[in-house]
Amino acid sequence: MRTASVTRTTKETDISVSVDLDGAGTADVATGVGFFDHMLDQIARHGMIDLTVKAKGDLHIDDHHTVEDVGIALGQAVRKALGDMKGITRYADVHLAMDETLSRVVLDISGRPFLVFRTTFPRDKIGTFDTELVREFFQAFAMNSGITLHVETLYGDNAHHIAESCFKGLARALRAAFAIDPRRAHEVPSTKGVL
Repeated sequence: MRTASVTRTTKETDISVSVDLDGAGTADVATGVGFFDHMLDQIARHGMIDLTVKAKGDLHIDDHHTVEDVGIALGQAVRKALGDMKGITRYADVHLAMDETLSRVVLDISGRPFLVFRTTFPRDKIGTFDTELVREFFQAFAMNSGITLHVETLYGDNAHHIAESCFKGLARALRAAFAIDPRRAHEVPSTKGVL
């Protein structure tokens, strides 16, 4: 079973995350940040990851610490759930269309975390959610999951669609990269023999 749970408690946040990488795409998410909950639900649903996230953060200040720390905890849980990474497909790329928006997400479960984020937003906020926090989440997730992650919005006008295309693109790319390659089900997909 490729499952894991992580708890992260700081002076700013108290977060628990559980993942099942071979799930049915069910989500039980409550961060106190409505738009972010919607995005995490997209990761679960389109990534076929069972995901539980419970977060209490210093939302009286802003959403930054909560969003970033959930990214950290989710990244750690994913890395833990992958275990020795035997059999994974490892690489994936997705073009995700959402109405007028097209985003591309490419990743390598490499053990070498890196983020390239080439997405801009036409507005500073989606409702009350700061659009700059989309990058903060992806940065925290990539660094803590050990994934090399490239996210680029090729074009788009609607800030909600841009953000959602990035999250859905991540979900679909993770789903493909997590998949077990039946031809190499017992091998680590690296010439080094380890990721």
